[in-house]
Amino acid sequence: MKSFKTLISTLLACSLLVSMQIRADEDAVRQSVKKAMPSLKVDSITPSAVKGLYEVIAGPNILYVSDSGQYLLQGHLIDLVAKKDLTEQKMAGARSVALTEMGEDNMIIFKPEKSKYKVFIFTDIDCGYCRKLHTEMDKYLAEGIAIQYMFYPRAGKGSASYKKAVSVWCADDRNKALTIAKNGGDLEEKTCENPIDKHMELATKFEVRGTPMIVTESGTVLPGYVPADRLAQALASE
Repeated sequence: MKSFKTLISTLLACSLLVSMQIRADEDAVRQSVKKAMPSLKVDSITPSAVKGLYEVIAGPNILYVSDSGQYLLQGHLIDLVAKKDLTEQKMAGARSVALTEMGEDNMIIFKPEKSKYKVFIFTDIDCGYCRKLHTEMDKYLAEGIAIQYMFYPRAGKGSASYKKAVSVWCADDRNKALTIAKNGGDLEEKTCENPIDKHMELATKFEVRGTPMIVTESGTVLPGYVPADRLAQALASE
């Protein structure tokens, strides 16, 4: 009995030492990241699946930093045995949180009568495949898919596409104005308080490189145009 108690005490002591070491390493990582990237808002720092490497989550972005705080890695951590992208799994969750924080009030939404799914789409009014997707809106709605648009004018702030996005947002009927704009129609140029810059900032964090970019509720990215039937199948399998 005495030996058993001694073993338990030893295990508890070892566990305490490990916890203290982890906290010390986390502090080293946090201080190093803060010093190197003072503007980066860190949400969490936790040990990764690789010994000596910490996972740093900052919004929808994930970085890996050595326990000494000296080295930083940016990329995807792959489990070759399980054949899983561990980074993508975590990033999907972070994207989902970021989209929830953006809020539906900051999106232009096309809703079906009965919603089964919803997706978030970064769109550019002058993008050919964005226009193709929009012309098939009835097909997406028929599949029960709600389309929640955010703008990512690839030409940048102040471009013609950017100004169109602002005019659409400031229109009395945003959904109608967006359809007109995507069909190449003329819109009255308007300005007002709008979330376009927030959309673009989020797109940058999501590493959007082309439009349309579809993101599911779970945070999974489906790059490019996806036909309604194939999108419904993908969503049903999540």
